[in-house]
Formats: sequence, structure tokens, C-alpha cells
Amino acid sequence: MPRVRISDVAAAAGVSISTVSLVMNDRDARIPLETQERVRAAAAATGYTPNSVARGLRMQTTRTIGLVSDTIATTPYAGRMLAGAQDVAREHGHLVILVDTGDDAEVERDAIRALADHQIDALIYACMWHRVVDAPDHLPARTVFLDCRPVGGGHPAVVPDDRAGGATAVRELVAAGHRRIAFVDVDEPNAPIASALRLEGYMEALREAGIEPDPELHVYGATTTAKGGRSATDLLLDLPESRRPTALFCFNDRMAAGAYVAARHRGLEIPRDLSIIGFDDQQLVAAELDPPLTTVALPHYEMGRWATEVALGVRTPDDPGAVHLMECPIIRRDSVSPPPAAGRDPGRRRT
Repeated sequence: MPRVRISDVAAAAGVSISTVSLVMNDRDARIPLETQERVRAAAAATGYTPNSVARGLRMQTTRTIGLVSDTIATTPYAGRMLAGAQDVAREHGHLVILVDTGDDAEVERDAIRALADHQIDALIYACMWHRVVDAPDHLPARTVFLDCRPVGGGHPAVVPDDRAGGATAVRELVAAGHRRIAFVDVDEPNAPIASALRLEGYMEALREAGIEPDPELHVYGATTTAKGGRSATDLLLDLPESRRPTALFCFNDRMAAGAYVAARHRGLEIPRDLSIIGFDDQQLVAAELDPPLTTVALPHYEMGRWATEVALGVRTPDDPGAVHLMECPIIRRDSVSPPPAAGRDPGRRRT
């Protein structure tokens, strides 16, 4: 079916093409109201819709936002982040154009160039997890970094406050009465930035509580998977009873799931014998464990909203060149309780 043209509307309404253009773009209040109504009625009757690309070029806006990411669109972590960005875009009459580069530098370079050629109104440069990145060349002026921050700054950026989130997790365990609290960390060759930041939060909360950090209670898994969490937790449960932890803060929820397995292979009950807190609030993991896992949530949706609001200019950051740290809230479920009563061996196998 051929596209209805503005000339078709003009003919149906009995007015000039310029009059239709002015009415459809709300650009001239001097046109009599009766004529305006006739033009809009003719447009509705003929099925005419304005060419949004042409209108955007005239108004120097395309009502589009580019979102370039590494592997974000294919991971379970990203859905809420994209939802936050899309919700804000829709609220302000914009469309998000998503390009997943697969972490390929050449694909990324081509994508940024293509989006710039399409005259997008703003760009969001996103990563799957908190990283420090080299800002790509030829970024549009209105570029915001999401879940990453550029080396040397220069653009607004939003990342989770991993340090404060780590402190929040340990404070929750301290409040439950625990004093021997372990950190189940990751020792990958390229450990994520979040590892060091969450460790800083762990240490900060221990110092606040007057607890001397014990190096034996900082253990590492080879990966951020359940397998890595299980092997690291086994090291803790092999310690003599007097040095064994009563609570674990795990780097992420998958490692916490591995800690559950290690504990149960020792005949331990969570949280009666061992309290566990994770990080991420990962979908289909944290809430599905038995018992459901208390964890610290990554604020993906809120970060997606913040980045898009800043990109569109509807939010002005306090310092446009600084990194905004988004709060990571505690999600309380059923994996934390007071430490086991004195005299009970939390490392003994039940028969």
C-alpha cells in the first residue's frame, strides 16, 4: 500500500501543503481553529502520519538514543538495566537503538560511527559489569557511561557503589551477632574491580564493629561460579572449630550457592549453623535457593534510568565529570540468623 503523502491530506482538506505542514507540526497559531481541525480530520481519514525522520532533521533532533554495550544484551544481568533506559526514553518520547558489540572493538567502532551518522540525540556506553574503560574515539558530546567509567573522566558515568554494598552486607551479619565473618572472594587472573571494592567494604564494617580482620577468613575461589564458592567455603570449614567462621559474605550469589552446597555436604543447616549473604540479587539464583538468600542488590534498573535521564538532559548530575555511585540495597531473605550457640560444632558432619 503506497504511503499517504502530505499532498493527499492537503487535497482532502482543501488547503495548501504548507498549511498542512504547519498544522501537523504545531508551528503556526494564526491558522484558524476550524482549518486546523479540518486538516487533522483529513489526516486521520487518509491515514497520514508525519515522517519522523524528516521532522527530526528540521528540528535537529531524531528522538533516538543509541545504547552500545559489550555483552550486556545477552546476559541475565542486563534486563533491568535496559528496562530502566527504555522506560525513561519512552517517557520522553524517545526510542532506544541497542547495539551489542560482543566486546569486539571493531564492531564497537563501526556501531558508534553508524549511530553518529544517524544523528542520535545521545549515546549510552554500557558494560556488563563495573569496569574502567578507555573512552572510544568519536563519541557524541552527550555520552553517558553506564556500569563503567572512562579512564580520566570527561563524561558522566554511573556505577554501583560496590564498596558501600560490601559494608552493608557485613553490617547485616554483625547486627545478627556474628564476630567471625569470612569473605568468600574470587581470584581470577583478571578479577573484577568489584572484588577489591567489596573487600574494602568488608574491612570497613569489621573495623566499625571493633573486629580485628583475620586473614584466614579471606578465602578465594578460582572462579565466580558455584564451583568457586564451594571450594573456597571448604577451606573455611576445614579450619579448627575455634577459628571457623559463623557467617560468610560471598562475592556474588553464584558463589553463595556453592557455599550452600559445601555447608550441606558437612551436614550444616543454613542459617542455624552458618549464615550466608551474597551480592547481585541475581535472577533465578538468590530467591530460588533453599533457604532464599539474603543478598545485596545491584541497582541495574536505577542505573539505567539515571544514565538515560542524564543523556536526555532531564537530570543534571552534581558534577558532570564525576562518577555517580548508585546505592546497593540489602535484600533480606532467610539465610541469616544469630550465630550458633556456644559449644555446638558447626563443622561436624551429622549422621
